[in-house]
Amino acid sequence: MDSDSIILGWREWLSLPQLGIAAIKTKIDSGARTSSLHVESLEEYDRDGARWLRFAVATGRRHALPVQCEAQAIDRRAVTDSGGHVTMRWFIRTEFEMAGRCGAAEINLTDRRSMLFPLLLGRNALGGFIVDPNSGYRHGRPRSLNRRRTST
Repeated sequence: MDSDSIILGWREWLSLPQLGIAAIKTKIDSGARTSSLHVESLEEYDRDGARWLRFAVATGRRHALPVQCEAQAIDRRAVTDSGGHVTMRWFIRTEFEMAGRCGAAEINLTDRRSMLFPLLLGRNALGGFIVDPNSGYRHGRPRSLNRRRTST
């Protein structure tokens, strides 16, 4: 075990600051290669010759309205879910903050309405982290985006 590694529980809160999401419930899944984010809606458009995506994210917080987000698409490719079903999904690359550490992840946008967690963080984003499957929410909620922005 690397002395710089941070131990995570099987579920954690993280923030997606580039998307304006201060806190989202996340399942940490070392068995999944890629990360997946639940989106309520998804619209494609072109901006300056690049493909962009506009989407709404329900963060899993009670009574919270979905967060309206925009991000540049980096790819669209086939993803096989845990049931063996293959679907074409858009991917974005965005920064995240979890357990006091910043990272970046490729995340596919999909309908995770039937899942308990709106975000699944796969092993491609878990560099520097170790997962303890016997614990959850080891690091609490991230600070609010506004507080973080004004304190830097």
